[in-house]
Amino acid sequence: MKTGLKVTTLILGALLVFILVFSLQLDVSAQSSIEEGANAARGNGQPEALFGDGGFVSNITNILLFIVGALSVIMLIVGGFRYVISGGNASAVTAAKNTILYAIVGLIVAFLAFAVVNFVLSAITPGSSGFTDV
Repeated sequence: MKTGLKVTTLILGALLVFILVFSLQLDVSAQSSIEEGANAARGNGQPEALFGDGGFVSNITNILLFIVGALSVIMLIVGGFRYVISGGNASAVTAAKNTILYAIVGLIVAFLAFAVVNFVLSAITPGSSGFTDV
């Protein structure tokens, strides 16, 4: 039963990757229609540029990345402090190591999310230069 679940998960994952790869290969007319649709949905007083350098989505992504990065660094410091004051207690040492590990994993996930968002934005925005400045 577990093998069947693994095979099903593998097939669904491969299907998802297949769909993502082919859906991101938009032609120029589809890219311009996406941008036109986003601009048509923009109300009065909304930012002019939703995508691209200095766009609304890029700014929100940069702010969230900064917050997650700052929280990860704070949690690394807290984990190190907990490790130093553990006094050799095995459960306290394990908890401190877990805090450090999860902070590092959170930082890696944040950077990967940043890369994915910028990849998708560069795929749907014509003339985009890729990664935005942090």
